[in-house]
Amino acid sequence: MSKVSINPINSKKFYIKDENEERANIDSFIKKNIQKKIVVVLGLGFVGAAMSVVVSNKKEFAVIGVDLGDKRNYWKIGSINSGILPLYSADKKLEEFFRQSYENNKIIATYSEFAFKKADYIIVDINLDVDKVNKQDKKIISYNAKLDNFKKSIERIFLNCKPEALVLVETTVPPGTCENIIKPIAKKAFIERGVNLEPRIGHSYERVTPGPNYLDSIENFYRVYSGIDEASSNATESFLRKIIYTDRYPLTRLNNTNETETAKVLENSYRAMNIAFISEWTKFAEKANIDLYKVIDAIKLRPTHSNIMYPGLGVGGYCLTKDPLLASWASMNLFNGSELAESVRAVEINDGMPSHTFQKIKDYFKNKLTGKKFLILGVSYIADLSDTRHSPVEYLFDLLSEENSDVSIYDPYVKFWEERNLATIQNIGTQYDAVIAAVKHSEFQEESFLDKLNQIKGSVLFDTFSVYRNRYHLLGSFREIIKIGVGY
Repeated sequence: MSKVSINPINSKKFYIKDENEERANIDSFIKKNIQKKIVVVLGLGFVGAAMSVVVSNKKEFAVIGVDLGDKRNYWKIGSINSGILPLYSADKKLEEFFRQSYENNKIIATYSEFAFKKADYIIVDINLDVDKVNKQDKKIISYNAKLDNFKKSIERIFLNCKPEALVLVETTVPPGTCENIIKPIAKKAFIERGVNLEPRIGHSYERVTPGPNYLDSIENFYRVYSGIDEASSNATESFLRKIIYTDRYPLTRLNNTNETETAKVLENSYRAMNIAFISEWTKFAEKANIDLYKVIDAIKLRPTHSNIMYPGLGVGGYCLTKDPLLASWASMNLFNGSELAESVRAVEINDGMPSHTFQKIKDYFKNKLTGKKFLILGVSYIADLSDTRHSPVEYLFDLLSEENSDVSIYDPYVKFWEERNLATIQNIGTQYDAVIAAVKHSEFQEESFLDKLNQIKGSVLFDTFSVYRNRYHLLGSFREIIKIGVGY
C-alpha cells in the first residue's frame, strides 16, 4: 500500500525558484522529449496529479504539470520534480506509473506560465468551488459559483498558448461555462494577440475515483466529451483515444459543451439525492427497531434498485457537496431559469447528516460530553485515500469540540488535517470513552488493528458506516456497539 508523500507543513518554502531558471528547466525538458507532444496539466490536485501520471505514461506524450495557485501548494511541484508522488494512494499502479514517467524524464512540474507556450494540449484540472453559506444547523442561506480564479487561469492560458493548441476542460463547471465564459475569454485574448483563429476548446469531465482503482478510473473508464465547435470536438476525441482504452470503454460524444457540462453535475446531483433520500430512512429504521443495512441488502437483489445507498455519517469530497449547487447557480444565472430546489435540498440534508451521529453520542452520554475522550477512526472523506476535503468528520469534530470534548483523530493516510490545522495521532491509545468508526479504511479491517481496538477496555463503539459489519463478534472489549441505521 503506497503511502509516500511530502508533508506540506514542512515544505511551504519548497520550490520557489527564479522564473528564468524555470524557463530553462522547461526548455531542457522539451529537448529531452523532442519527438513527443507536450501536454500541460493545469492543477496538481487529486485529479490533475493522477491525470499527469496517466498521460505521461503514453509513449507519444510528455507532461508538464502546472500549479498557478496558492504558493502553499508549490510543495507539490517540488515533490514531482524530486520523484515523489504528491498524494497518498492505495493504488500501487499509480505510484509505479509515476516512477516510470519520472525515470524516463517524461514528467516535470512548474508554476511558470511559460509552459503554456510550449503545449500542444492543455488539460484544465483546477478547482472551481462554490461559496456556500450555511446556518449553524447547515441550512443553506446562499451559494455562488466562485469563478474569479478560474477565469483568471483561463485568461492566462489563452494569452500564452499556441493558437492551435487544444484546451481540454476536465474541471466540473456550471453548465454553460465553456460557451458563455471560457469561449469569450479565449476570443478576447486571441484578439489582443492578433491571432486570427478560432480557439479550440473541448470539455470532457473527469470521473476519477480515488482509491485502489485510482489510475484505472482514468484510462479504463467511459468518457463523455464535446467541443465548442466541430473542430474542437474532433480534436478532443482524437486526444482521448490516445489516453483511454476506447476499445473496451467507448467514448460518448454529445452535441455541445452545455450537454457534457450538464451530464457531470446531473450524475453527481442524482447520487447526492440518493444519499439524502436514505437519511430520513436511517432515522426511521432506528425508531422502528430494524437493521436498515439488511433491508437494503434485500432490496439490492432487484437489479432496478441495485444502486440504493446505505446509511452513514454523511457526504464529503469535492463533488457531491457542491455540484448540485453549480447546476442550480447556472440555471438561475446563465439560463434565466429557476433554482433546482430538490438538488439544493439534497446538499443541505447531506451537509447536516453528521448531526444525527452526534445526537446519538450525546443521548448515550446523557448530554454530558465535557471532558469525554473520543477517538475518531478516519478523517478522509473516502476509504484508502488522504483526501479530507469537505469530510463529514469535520462537522462531527466541530460539534464534539463545542461540547469541550477531547477528540483524537487517527487516520493512516492523513498525518496532518489541514482543514482543522490539527496533527493526527500516530498510534491509538487505550483510554477512550468512545470510539467512532467514520471511514472504511482497509487497515481498520485488519486483524492486527482489531487487536489494538480490543486493548481499549470498556469503551463504546459508534459505527457510522457499518465499518465493522460481520466483525462485531471480534470486538469483544467494547461494552456496547451502536450502529447508525440499526435500531437494535
